[in-house]
Amino acid sequence: MKQYSLMDEIRNQLKTMNRQFGFYMKHKTAMKNNLIGILDQTYPGVNTYFDSPAREDGSQKWVDFAATYWHVDCVRKMSLNAFFDHYQKWCKRRKYNFSKGKAEEIYGAAKELVTVLPKDDLTRLIVKQAIEQLNTVSKTVEEIHTLMNETAAKLPEYPVVMEMKGVGPSLGPQLMAEIGDVSRFTHKGAITAFAGVDPGVNESGSYEQKSVPTSKRGSSSLRKTLFQVMDCLYIYR
Repeated sequence: MKQYSLMDEIRNQLKTMNRQFGFYMKHKTAMKNNLIGILDQTYPGVNTYFDSPAREDGSQKWVDFAATYWHVDCVRKMSLNAFFDHYQKWCKRRKYNFSKGKAEEIYGAAKELVTVLPKDDLTRLIVKQAIEQLNTVSKTVEEIHTLMNETAAKLPEYPVVMEMKGVGPSLGPQLMAEIGDVSRFTHKGAITAFAGVDPGVNESGSYEQKSVPTSKRGSSSLRKTLFQVMDCLYIYR
């Protein structure tokens, strides 16, 4: 009884963290879109230069780049060699890989861009504030993500879930958080209904529709996580 109560408590904590994770992810998306909207007026397209995954602290290369080169004039007012040298030192200081080809691409593109906001202290402050807001929420997201994985690892079903295709250290804990104690489902139809992915019913008298959409009567959070898992399977199949 004591062991069950402990596991139940951990599952409740995991579910609460998952809701917090979703909350901050929405804020991260909003902050990211806000920053891109501002940069479109100072350095259009700078967010597309790098696709490196976020680091453990939530920082991203394109955001770090924009913090230094916040206006296109920060690049194109230098000579090509001067930018190469400056960018190479920036990469070394930030511990990013330096690519001469990428530097040439960035410098060449900068010459063609048109900006709306001027390169002055006020514009720099606007960009700086947007970057700080995004970095703060990104760090929180990564901290919750790490804590969720550590918490989920305490549950007996963790090894089984982590071996599932399409599931990793991010989606695995989320899936466990929304399903809870899987032993309470007596058959697969019960968990299907809980997720709301069971087929709905559309019949009247002798008429019965053969193909109907899912009922969507269950957990919307679980359905969202299942969709993300299927999306990963589709991408990496």
